[in-house]
Amino acid sequence: MTPHLLLVDDDPSLLKLLSLRLEASGYRVSCAESAEQALTMLDEQVDLLITDLRMEGMDGMGLFAQVQRLYPQLPVVIITAHGSIPEAVTATQQGVFGFLTKPIDRDQLLKTIEAALASTSRTPEDWRSRIISRSPVMESLLLEAEQIAASDVSVLITGPSGSGKELMANAIHRASPRRDQPFIAINCGALPEQLLESELFGHAKGAFTGAVNKHEGLFQAADGGSLFLDEIGDMPQPLQVKLLRVLQERQIRPVGSTETIPVDVRLISATHRNLEQAMQENQFREDLFYRLNVVNLHLPPLSERPEDIPPLARYFVEQAAKRHNPKVKSISSAALQLLAQSAWPGNVRQLENVIERVIALSTTPVISDSAVSRALANQEQVIPNFNDARAEFEARYLRKVLQITEGNVSQAAKIAGRNRTDFYKLLKRHDIAAALYKQE
Repeated sequence: MTPHLLLVDDDPSLLKLLSLRLEASGYRVSCAESAEQALTMLDEQVDLLITDLRMEGMDGMGLFAQVQRLYPQLPVVIITAHGSIPEAVTATQQGVFGFLTKPIDRDQLLKTIEAALASTSRTPEDWRSRIISRSPVMESLLLEAEQIAASDVSVLITGPSGSGKELMANAIHRASPRRDQPFIAINCGALPEQLLESELFGHAKGAFTGAVNKHEGLFQAADGGSLFLDEIGDMPQPLQVKLLRVLQERQIRPVGSTETIPVDVRLISATHRNLEQAMQENQFREDLFYRLNVVNLHLPPLSERPEDIPPLARYFVEQAAKRHNPKVKSISSAALQLLAQSAWPGNVRQLENVIERVIALSTTPVISDSAVSRALANQEQVIPNFNDARAEFEARYLRKVLQITEGNVSQAAKIAGRNRTDFYKLLKRHDIAAALYKQE
């Protein structure tokens, strides 16, 4: 059945433009020029409400409050010309599905509608329960994850450190036919080459000094289930060759053994690195990349989905209070707003760390904005890990040379000692636009 959308705005010209655009995209559209009129048009046949925030009479949030009372399962998307993080936080705290700003981007509008409709077309399932999110971009990713979970295709999850790649991998496993079999994860950058090889493929007794017993590797342990290879970009090249062979032949050979063992494993891998760049620098095998990257899911940084911060913060407060400080019961709206306005270079992992610190030190039942402010200040003094520090240095360096050359990429590349193509790839990796540094 064609989804039915109800548009609400006191600007007739915008209503007409949006309705034509959405009807051309295959939706059935009704229009109301006020919140009061929209309330008379609501019924069980409306699948999604899209309303302006600022209107004469009842505004968009007032309309949303009535919708929650009358049709609590109906998703609502708010549109405003005055978009800001605090407004988005206020709306999403209360349950608004999405928050779009004028001028409305067509692609973002359609993606938000698709994600909102998808969120109500499925009954809540256990497979995604560990991912706390209400952002349209994450809803769209979860929809895609559910679709690919049914097959055995290899999935490469990309995104910055701390953005939740292992949680997404686990969700794919839990949505798949392999859900009752093991899900096993290993960080490929955390072990030296020989130990990583033994952990993955196992080893025979006497295979090397200290191998006093036969050891079953993780491929065997995950047989019938899913194996998650985190930070696959840090895997040593000799092991990349062996992993490729396993993917091609569906069998492993333990270290020091002549025996081959068949394995049935769904492989999910993840990295924060740019593997295409690593391939060009001969640090990652191209043939392995295409084996792993049958489907790519890219997790955005937390700063690009601020609507996820309030529900995540509440969840972390609840969990941390149980473990460390049961007298803490909640977090204030002012504290949530402060969290939503922060940059979060460490993403969800950093947010959880801040909440843990606040809970441990709290002497009151409600977390205040001043407590959060102190915790954020202390976070800035924490030494980042090597990869995060290198990425931060690269981005700062690139911006500096672009400032010096006033956005001239050729000159900047010469200063950096890189060719123009490589320099553009570095800019893309750090999402830096050279045009912003050009003088008028």
